Amino acid sequence: MVKITWFGHAAFKIEIANQTVLIDPWLDENPTSPVKASKITKADIVYVTHDHTDHLGEAFNICKRTNATFMAVIDLATCAKEEGVNRIEGLNIGGTIDVKGVKLTMVQAFHTAIKGVPTGVVVEGEGKSVYHAGDTGIFGDMRLIGEIYNPEVALIPIGGYYTMDAKQASEAVKLLNPKVVIPMHYKTFPVLAQSPDKFVKYVNEKAPQVKTVVLKPGEAYQF
Repeated sequence: MVKITWFGHAAFKIEIANQTVLIDPWLDENPTSPVKASKITKADIVYVTHDHTDHLGEAFNICKRTNATFMAVIDLATCAKEEGVNRIEGLNIGGTIDVKGVKLTMVQAFHTAIKGVPTGVVVEGEGKSVYHAGDTGIFGDMRLIGEIYNPEVALIPIGGYYTMDAKQASEAVKLLNPKVVIPMHYKTFPVLAQSPDKFVKYVNEKAPQVKTVVLKPGEAYQF
């Protein structure tokens, strides 16, 4: 059983193969997060898609406190080490690492970053896979990510302005063809979409075979 908990924005906890993976743990300043970083007492892996503040969040401190492995593009992982994080894994696009039965593969994203490049990640374990797209616009090779990794669940930004909007994101769902899609990266800033309703409508029209699961911050989806 895989459990995915959304903390608002792009922050997720994925419990898979007896490991707890946090992705983009921006919690303390996240207006939609139901938890603060200090409440995170267990983490095995903290993956950060890129170094913008609303994604890096409290990752360094969480790793120091829980002894989790910090994982990101090599340039950002090096920065984590300089900040006192003991356990790091610095990958690059296309790289895969296995951490106690959980495989993480770094895939591309189209966005910006200060250290290194923006990324997405595929998390695999128990014969299941979850794709977190990170901050990105739509790109054609999402079809390849879908074909290679067959994600049961895709976590997709829909807010517009900084990432794909609802219309583009629904086209991304067509390319990826997961069983389930969970929208993210909306409602946290005034310039972002404040509702997932348009995205749900577009997915129902363009990819009706894909189930859309809309979570409230703090809610979880299990499969």
